[in-house]
Amino acid sequence: MPILRESELDIMSHSPEQTQRLGARLGALLQAGDVICLTGDMGAGKTVFSSGIGKGWQAQTPLTSPTFNLVHQHRRAQDNVILYHLDCYRLESAQDAYSIGLDDILDGRGVVILEWAERILDLLPKEHLWIELKVRDETRRNLVLEAFGKRYETLLENFRTQAFGV
Repeated sequence: MPILRESELDIMSHSPEQTQRLGARLGALLQAGDVICLTGDMGAGKTVFSSGIGKGWQAQTPLTSPTFNLVHQHRRAQDNVILYHLDCYRLESAQDAYSIGLDDILDGRGVVILEWAERILDLLPKEHLWIELKVRDETRRNLVLEAFGKRYETLLENFRTQAFGV
């Protein structure tokens, strides 16, 4: 019996640079409508991974922590697709989420990265990619990716091939 299901991938990153490169591999595969949910303790690497996603997606501006603004929007040169990068840490209710336009952000026209996604579980679309980051030591991070829905199973399989050639 396999340890992980086909819809899961468990990765050990050995440095912030590797975490960012993994994010870039994922970012290169994202398309409008994709929702990436990140969870993990403070300092686990959510923003480092997100910045890699932005690089791989070819955002025109670097992704930085949206903690104080809650939402950052990024564009890329080749199309009008927007990447929304949200920090849900300070959201305490559905009303808070709706007040920042979450319903419009999740309309399927852009790519969405949600840091601290566990804060808004009830508001997440049923289909998404869930990524838990765990601190193993000063530089190592464990990333567990879990696909919810057919699109995300395909995305995870493509990511596995891009990142590891298998």
